[in-house]
Amino acid sequence: MTNLVKASSLKMAMNENGSTELLQAQTQTWNHIYNFVSSSAAKCAVQLGIPDVLYKHGKSMCLSDISAALPLNPSKISFLPILMRSLVQSGFLYEHEDYYTLTPASRLFVKDDPLSMRSYFLIMHDPCLQKPWFELSSWFQNDFPTAFHTAHNGKSLWDYFADEPRGNDIFNDSMANDSRLIADVLITECKHVFEGLTSLVDVGGGTGTLAIAIAKAFPAINCTVLDLPHVIGDLKGSGNLEFVGGSMFEKIPNANAILLKWILHNWGDEDCVKILKKCKASIPSREKGGKVIIIDIVLENPKEKEDSVRAQHNMDLVMMVLFAAKERTKKEWEKLFTEAGFNEYEITPTMGTRSLIEIYP
Repeated sequence: MTNLVKASSLKMAMNENGSTELLQAQTQTWNHIYNFVSSSAAKCAVQLGIPDVLYKHGKSMCLSDISAALPLNPSKISFLPILMRSLVQSGFLYEHEDYYTLTPASRLFVKDDPLSMRSYFLIMHDPCLQKPWFELSSWFQNDFPTAFHTAHNGKSLWDYFADEPRGNDIFNDSMANDSRLIADVLITECKHVFEGLTSLVDVGGGTGTLAIAIAKAFPAINCTVLDLPHVIGDLKGSGNLEFVGGSMFEKIPNANAILLKWILHNWGDEDCVKILKKCKASIPSREKGGKVIIIDIVLENPKEKEDSVRAQHNMDLVMMVLFAAKERTKKEWEKLFTEAGFNEYEITPTMGTRSLIEIYP
């Protein structure tokens, strides 16, 4: 009887909406179900070394040459065209007359490229960061702070990485690669941000990649990297760069400017206000050059179909799952700044999915 009811409902839907609309809905459903396939195929390509092979070759390659350069079991060679078709369809590779080349996106997965996103890609596909997604519905129904806590017996991501040097190293490496990309944009296209500064603190600056680039490009600015002691480790500064182990919730060294790159989206509103108040206490007035520089996402309307907007809202979910935090709209940013005691702000959308935000006391 149940099957008859289902068949009747399906027939009614086809009569009311038309078979074309129903089949389109089925296709859309398939794409939702198989969203993981494209990312899994890209992970496979990275692990096999396909981007590295193409990059090293320096020009387009035919399938047989790619196959010969990869560590494939002979019994699997016949399946390689299926993987390559998927990579082309997803925009990971270009294909022309059975020859393949890298796209700008896949170049970011080349192992030896200084701007490579390879480490970030692999850590996001590590089981420790994949497991929380399988616990998402459970998290909505339990008392754990995050889905990560739910998946890892009450342990936070930061505590997990503190106990797992391998994961911590990969994470730090991924953040360093991202900082190289951001440093390139900042130094070449946003020099005005650093005009008149004599000192700057990079809060949560990790191993110092961004601060090192700033210190080199602007010798007149004394740069300090502040991060937790286990992150700083035995790193030593030189010249106009130093490393300080400590917590941004306790004390931030005094400076003209405080830099917060991809920091505040890891925290809820209450903690963000605490961090911003610590920043405000560490800088002089605007008249004396004081400001906080934030590099973070300013959420756009989710109804927009652009890749950058989709990336923003995917990151919004990532922050929720890992930190019970979020990305923020312009209005939400403004609320934080006001509560922390700042008077003015400027937003410059020059960082792709992220924006450059300058706030003043």
